[in-house]
Amino acid sequence: MSGDSVDNCELKGRVALVTGASRNIGRAIALTLAEAGASIAIVARADQIAAESVAREVEAKGSRATVLLGDVSREADAARLVSQTVEIFGGLDLLVNNAAIRREAPVEQLSFAEWREVMGVTLDGAFLMSRAAIPHLLASNGGAIVNIGGLTAYTGAVNRAHVISAKAGLDGFTKALAHELGPQGVTVNLVSPGMIDTNRAHTSSGGEPTHHNTTRTLVGRRGTPEEVAAAVLYLAGPAARFVTGQTLHVNGGAFLP
Repeated sequence: MSGDSVDNCELKGRVALVTGASRNIGRAIALTLAEAGASIAIVARADQIAAESVAREVEAKGSRATVLLGDVSREADAARLVSQTVEIFGGLDLLVNNAAIRREAPVEQLSFAEWREVMGVTLDGAFLMSRAAIPHLLASNGGAIVNIGGLTAYTGAVNRAHVISAKAGLDGFTKALAHELGPQGVTVNLVSPGMIDTNRAHTSSGGEPTHHNTTRTLVGRRGTPEEVAAAVLYLAGPAARFVTGQTLHVNGGAFLP
């Protein structure tokens, strides 16, 4: 491997599709999986420039990358994103459902369209991407799905009813899929980040979540996207083949289940 890649090839020859991969946690996941040897399909809804920047970083680590644009909440787009990944790389071994919309508004001010948009990307998107990916994951020797949840799905928070409901739905979806796919050799798990230091300048909310002002971690700091990505790598790798239907909390002790 070339560039600044590390001596870690546990995912060599594997293919991963990461949604919402153009920045922050999604970017970190793509780069971490690439360092482990995986080829990466970098999926973004619209920001091709940011996605191509991540692709260059992946390639600098010695792994293959492709950029795919699409809206995971649209059935046709989800099917196309998976089929293009398989066509380019020859298969699919890992799906990371990271795409999400994180907005804040009191329930009484939420329009149904705003509610549906958040549900569409976060929960419907995970369903549509998973459904399209399952035939290919079943053909893989050790396929895996990793969904990315969120702290407030377990603690609650003000002004985030749509986001919390969507992320809580991911928890149930993960368990349901684990039951269905476990007997066929595909693991399904959820990583739940909390209090992660990310760049929110380009997010839909455009600022710091309100609950960050009152939530504290036990370790006295916020986490990094790379620490979330490390959890995804574990669940995607050969060491976690006996782990399925689980939620791995990465929040510095901000929530203790």
